[in-house]
Amino acid sequence: MGITSAELHSKLKEFFGFDTFKGDQEKIITHLVNGNDAFVLMPTGGGKSLCYQLPALVMEGTAIVISPLIALMKNQVDAIRGFVSGNDGIAHFLNSSLSKAQITEVQEDLLSGATKLLYVAPESLTKAENVALLKEIRISFYAVDEAHCISEWGHDFRPEYRRIRALIDEIGKAPIIALTATATPKVRSDIQKNLGIADATVFKSSFNRPNLYYEIRDKVDPKRDIIKYIKQHPGESGIVYCLSRKKVTELAELFNINGIKALPYHAGLDAKTRAENQDRFLMEEIDVIVATIAFGMGIDKPDVRFVIHYDIPKSIESYYQETGRAGRDGRGGDCIAFYSYKDIQKLEKFMQGKPVAEQEIGKQLLLETVAYAESNQCRRKLLLNYFGEDYPEDNCGACDNCLHPKKKFDGREEMSLVIELIESMPEHFKTEHLANILAGETNAMIKSYRHDELEFFGAGKEHTVKFWCAVIHQGIVLHLLNKDIESYGLIDVTDKGRQFMEAPYELMLTEDRDFAEGEDDDDEAVPAKGGGGGDPVLLAMLKDLRSDMSKKLHLQPWILFGDASLEDMSITYPVTLEELKNCQGVGDGKARKFGKEFIELIGRYVEENEIERPDDFIVKSVVHKSANKVFIIQSIDRKLPFEDIASAIGKEMDELLDEIEGIVFSGTKLNIDYYIDQVVDEDVVDEIYSYFKEEAESDSLDAAMEALGPDYDESEVRLVRLKFICEVAN
Repeated sequence: MGITSAELHSKLKEFFGFDTFKGDQEKIITHLVNGNDAFVLMPTGGGKSLCYQLPALVMEGTAIVISPLIALMKNQVDAIRGFVSGNDGIAHFLNSSLSKAQITEVQEDLLSGATKLLYVAPESLTKAENVALLKEIRISFYAVDEAHCISEWGHDFRPEYRRIRALIDEIGKAPIIALTATATPKVRSDIQKNLGIADATVFKSSFNRPNLYYEIRDKVDPKRDIIKYIKQHPGESGIVYCLSRKKVTELAELFNINGIKALPYHAGLDAKTRAENQDRFLMEEIDVIVATIAFGMGIDKPDVRFVIHYDIPKSIESYYQETGRAGRDGRGGDCIAFYSYKDIQKLEKFMQGKPVAEQEIGKQLLLETVAYAESNQCRRKLLLNYFGEDYPEDNCGACDNCLHPKKKFDGREEMSLVIELIESMPEHFKTEHLANILAGETNAMIKSYRHDELEFFGAGKEHTVKFWCAVIHQGIVLHLLNKDIESYGLIDVTDKGRQFMEAPYELMLTEDRDFAEGEDDDDEAVPAKGGGGGDPVLLAMLKDLRSDMSKKLHLQPWILFGDASLEDMSITYPVTLEELKNCQGVGDGKARKFGKEFIELIGRYVEENEIERPDDFIVKSVVHKSANKVFIIQSIDRKLPFEDIASAIGKEMDELLDEIEGIVFSGTKLNIDYYIDQVVDEDVVDEIYSYFKEEAESDSLDAAMEALGPDYDESEVRLVRLKFICEVAN
């Protein structure tokens, strides 16, 4: 059937209220209406759905839209019914959420020819009764939405999507339009091959979303950062993505306690709750939806102003797809992701035990994500390049790397040293082990392999273990090194790495992955675009007070309050001990012991300068202590051996010490003398204790190990540090 441009414009105005088409929409629609196959690559917010909705309304028969997003189906069906008033039968969806009566209604409308658009989940399409029903009706065309689900290389692979072509052949052939917002060249050819539309015309729009700002933040205190960010953007809609359902529920609860209207959304909730939560977000009864990355939300809301990733996604496609939900109305949107290499290691662990082919694909996709997160290049350039598109500008002006360039250094010597070390060893080891050798750090594993006797031991001791880990990560990203997930993350050298070794060339590396480094206190000018600095005048006054008090009390300044605590005070202006306890690193004991002078100084400063205190930034926590925490405190009160406590909670000794440090650093005072007396020599306790009292400039374990030298075991230092903090700081 042919249709003129004037007729299409008239229908566009009649049904959707628009005067003009966007981008390639008119070309795509004309192409499809004329009976041709099409492959549409269009970024989120580019107007993909119109490319099949309008043709469905003007062509004879019913268009079958195959979509994996049940939530989006309801959303789109409601929207179509809104465009064409008085005819609810014009659009339907067929999926597992319908009752028998609703299914009968859909069947009747289909057979009578009233329905122009039928949305089906791929699982529903495979049911014999549905195939039989669709054989009875005239089909105008098939639209395969979210077509990247077909490809194993796509970010959301669904095996049932690979059966679509066979089902189309069984039901009856008609033109096919495949649509996706994210597909690399590799994924694109996989989709076309699998759908049997190799000759389809490809319509590719630019992937650049100039209105979006991209930022990666160091995952140090993400909950606090996110709450602070949302409070700085009151009344704006946003989505926060997490990897686990448990974290989704926990964050939604935390947001509500802190006065942010939020609801959870994940596949573990029943369909009714999911639909209600989605509707409340669309109706703006709540500001924030917290969702799992794994579950496609399909929320078509134009004014989402921010998308925050609490956990980094498993692939660049997922990241692009999810960030694309921001700013669909063309106005600004902030895309902030929290990144920690530990999260990547967790994702790698999930892959172990999967089929090797699947592991290989997953590993490649993860590597791309690490490269993106750790890169110091323009993020927009990296993203577009990933999707096969060039971005000619050197500075996009709307990503953290362009606004706050990180320091770089020529790392050819450091990389050569790493490669020489790996090549000199008969066996392979993990990143941390190699970094310990180069930094000259001893531990039980280094000693057991006698690696403290290697010529390379301490060859890079002018740098920290963290520095060497960063060099090794960047070597993996640059394909000079390879990390074998199958063998638990052991590192070896690639052919490219050996070639580099023979003829080293300039290798610009980032100094480290401290994403907060180098951002000035004047970030407040653009609160959305970086960490919020505190009040520099107040901070200087607090440091002076700490210095005076430390001299009077004969204590190191950090014992009173660390820099992080003072910075928090300069942001939140606490004027009561209760408020002071909400600052980072300030527990009840510390607040009572040292806090009075600090809150008095802040109170005077606030009054003299007429400051409106942003109590927003005091993050209230959910009141349920972990069962482990309560058990550990009770067990220490009962003077149980640490070995027994660790065994009872199923933890290693190191992990138990981590838990105890968490309890003590948050301000709880414990008496662990009974255990220290049994396991650490009295003289050793005295020497470590006096180091923390007289020499230490912070509570850093690395600094303590360096200052105290190899005569002391790390676990001894950790135990005495706990004793010191309990007795002096808490």
